Amino acid sequence: METAPEHLPIPGPEGVLAAGDLATGWARVRARLRQEVGDVEYRTWLRQMTLHGVEDAAALVTLPTRFLRDWVRDHYGDRLRLMVQAEIPGLRGVELRVAAARQAAEAPALAESLAPAPEPPPPAPAMPAQPADATAGNDWVAPLDPRFTFDTFVVGKPNEFAHACARRVAEAPAMAGFNPLFLYGGVGLGKTHLMHAIAWELRQRNPHLPVAYMSAEKFMYRFIAALRSHNTTEFKTQLRSVQVLMVDDLQFLIGKDNTQEEFFHTFNALIDAGKQIILSADKAPTDLSGIEDRLRTRLAAGIVADLHATTYELRLSILQAKAHDAGVLIPPSVLELLARKIATNVRELEGALNRLVAHAKLFGRPVTLDTAPDVLADILRSHDRRITIEDIQKRVCAHYNIRMTDMASSQRSRTVARPRQVAMYLAKHLTQRSLPEIGRKFGNRDHTTVLHAVRTVTALMEEDSGFAEDVTLLRKMLET
Repeated sequence: METAPEHLPIPGPEGVLAAGDLATGWARVRARLRQEVGDVEYRTWLRQMTLHGVEDAAALVTLPTRFLRDWVRDHYGDRLRLMVQAEIPGLRGVELRVAAARQAAEAPALAESLAPAPEPPPPAPAMPAQPADATAGNDWVAPLDPRFTFDTFVVGKPNEFAHACARRVAEAPAMAGFNPLFLYGGVGLGKTHLMHAIAWELRQRNPHLPVAYMSAEKFMYRFIAALRSHNTTEFKTQLRSVQVLMVDDLQFLIGKDNTQEEFFHTFNALIDAGKQIILSADKAPTDLSGIEDRLRTRLAAGIVADLHATTYELRLSILQAKAHDAGVLIPPSVLELLARKIATNVRELEGALNRLVAHAKLFGRPVTLDTAPDVLADILRSHDRRITIEDIQKRVCAHYNIRMTDMASSQRSRTVARPRQVAMYLAKHLTQRSLPEIGRKFGNRDHTTVLHAVRTVTALMEEDSGFAEDVTLLRKMLET
């Protein structure tokens, strides 16, 4: 990227701001953002930001579309402002605008010199600087995501115990019986959300409380750096002076014997001093193979809280809350489809919803049960499996609240016969089974009975839009 001449004056809060300083500071902001959010998210939402200069003590940043401008403002605005304040001294904020068509042609030389260029490689691992609104001089707190608070955490049966424990520790650190607090669960179940929520609550209640929050990987990097600089005494002194130590993804320490040794001594020193420790990992302490027995025992000495796999009801609640926040109308049938199909990872679930929201805003098209599978084809394809007649029967029984035995029974009441016909219809269209084979799965019925069911359901779908929507939803849930 070309740099602007160092002597080029730019209006700033102090009178003149060197263009070179502005360009250098902006490059650091972009590099830190990329490190924090990851390459994929950075390329998707942040790479197209262009710095055009300074206006009223704020960095003037443009994006090519209104949708991108609004997305960056809503999801990264606060973090971007804090980074600009930290990396470009004298600036107090960021002004996000949509780049006009003529602006690209008439942009001044400074804007050209600051336009996006091939991204620099991510900086070497290091603890990010603490946001400006937190305790001054504390560089032990990793950047906190403003979206991850207790208010935005959707509580359900699988996570209510972990949520309650996190709340209690955030309100009263180092309470007897809750030290350490160990949160564990699979990928995308909410561990990091709760960790950030605790840190936000601690900061809100006492902005000057000494808190250290980092990943286990960052702990290791800081320890190694201290060893290389022969400065381990300062490392130990600083870390053991905090009131709350929070370490995410503790499983990263598996196999790192020297780092485990230092962490064990830090852990003991803080516990003995009555300081709060909060940890997270993908497994319970007893299942963390590769962790020393003495450390594993200490990890399990407080509260161990599991975030279980989500239920359908919890996934649907999460989607409803996220859709409401996004301000885009998502039909309930689409949310139900996502909640049923993407059952293992809440991050993937939210990612699918975000894609639907982005598609709707970018193209101005409503989200429907027909368009959603096309937009999410790659995500839903990963959940594909061969559909069986038993799968169809189970899904239909759950939808109409009847028993599996009703599928093969001789009952002819409409509450049973109609769902049975729907199941036969779906079996005909979603499997390779012949009509006689399908009939045998429904209580050894004749193939003509199956054919009659298919014709009946087809006719009813043409006459009754509500019934058609039910059948279509069932089909989408089974085939996507």
